[in-house]
Amino acid sequence: MKLSQYAKEQGISYRTAFRWWQAGQIKGYQAPSGTIIITPEEPLSQVEKVAIYARVSTRERKDHLERQVERLRSYCAAKGYQISLSVKEIAPGVNDSCPKLLALLKDTSVTRIVVEHRDRLTRFGFPYLETLLEMQGRTIEVMNQAEDEKEDLMADLTAILYSLTARMYGQRRAKRKTAKILQQLEAKDEEE
Repeated sequence: MKLSQYAKEQGISYRTAFRWWQAGQIKGYQAPSGTIIITPEEPLSQVEKVAIYARVSTRERKDHLERQVERLRSYCAAKGYQISLSVKEIAPGVNDSCPKLLALLKDTSVTRIVVEHRDRLTRFGFPYLETLLEMQGRTIEVMNQAEDEKEDLMADLTAILYSLTARMYGQRRAKRKTAKILQQLEAKDEEE
């Protein structure tokens, strides 16, 4: 097949495919006309690399994190999955400060990510992540799916309220801290 056709099938740009061919990552040859022909490789029986991802929002819930991991391990054992990677993270799901999750998403060798609930992975944008990983030939498996639309909508509403209140209280706390620091600085100035 032509390199352009290969690029289209893989969902990559022609330039990327050309760089891969130049680097020897893609097997093929250049015809006398200049056309690059990709030689089909025998599909390797790829071993699925399964990762479990568990997250809690605060250190006080660390014991919940361990129980979450155990439930995920049991689920994977029941499904017959071999767990290659176990990722535990203590980070709020409201913002993007989940470095271990980002590293897991970047690791393209992981073909299946198993989570207990959708909101353990992210509060918002789960379908986007699912679609992007699907395009890479990877999947996200949710252990406890919502039973009906109402439950899913209620979970989304709760996540939105949680996000907004976290921001609001975070701003109030920052304002109080700033006022306290200013008060301490003014007190120091008066002493001197």
